[in-house]
Amino acid sequence: MTAHSEKTSLLHQLNEPFYLSDEAIAFYRENGYVKLKNVLSAEVLSYYGEIITDWVFKLNKLTKPMEERTTYERAFLQIMNMWRENEEVKEFVFSKRLARIATELMGVSGVRLYHDQALYKEPTGGITPWHADQFYWPLSNPNTITVWIPLQDTPMEMGPLAFAEKSQTVEIGRDVEISDESEALLAETLKQFSMNDTPFELGEVSYHAGWTYHRAGANKSGKARKVMTMIYMDKDIKVIEPTNEYRVADWQTWLDSKPVGSTADGKLNPILY
Repeated sequence: MTAHSEKTSLLHQLNEPFYLSDEAIAFYRENGYVKLKNVLSAEVLSYYGEIITDWVFKLNKLTKPMEERTTYERAFLQIMNMWRENEEVKEFVFSKRLARIATELMGVSGVRLYHDQALYKEPTGGITPWHADQFYWPLSNPNTITVWIPLQDTPMEMGPLAFAEKSQTVEIGRDVEISDESEALLAETLKQFSMNDTPFELGEVSYHAGWTYHRAGANKSGKARKVMTMIYMDKDIKVIEPTNEYRVADWQTWLDSKPVGSTADGKLNPILY
């Protein structure tokens, strides 16, 4: 296969529909997350994973030794909106296959990009404490969803993502940022929920709702746990008054400071499906 035809094949895989069963949709809506096997091929993950990794290390500014970092900093290297840096990263982030799954799981008419983010947990990287993402987002309804894409097999020792099932409906802890405090408070609160804490095979991805509580273990392997994520939102979602400093920052950074009450359609929020 020529390089051109190989690239055409990869792009086709990123954009062709994935068969999503009624059972998977029902599971997501009940539990606030779903794990799906064989969504992306080894070839797609290898090709785009290499490019994403290059850009993570090119853009990373966190160089402190692990012992000098906060709990949040120990959890992962976090690089956002890489789609603006490189055309091939943009191809991956704008995948219609992945955006369509998000649309179907939420039952909306289409989705916009909120932002992408690479989350690389280095060897010896610490836990990612319990949290719900939408704490950080000034958005008007719960139709938000994140796809979590490991770029390698992710066994338990690497710290795969874990979910508190059905926790998207609990109001407790919605005003808590990611921290040691959130881990302590929520670990206690979330005992009432079953936890799904299982490895990810290569090609397996998860989708979780903005208010679903999740965490990840430490990376005890000798290799980085490389993950790419995209956050999608209902294409008609509105901007709400930011209620904490993080939401103010997100409103300015990702939502173009769009007026409160208007559709969240800033220049960084294209419709992907």
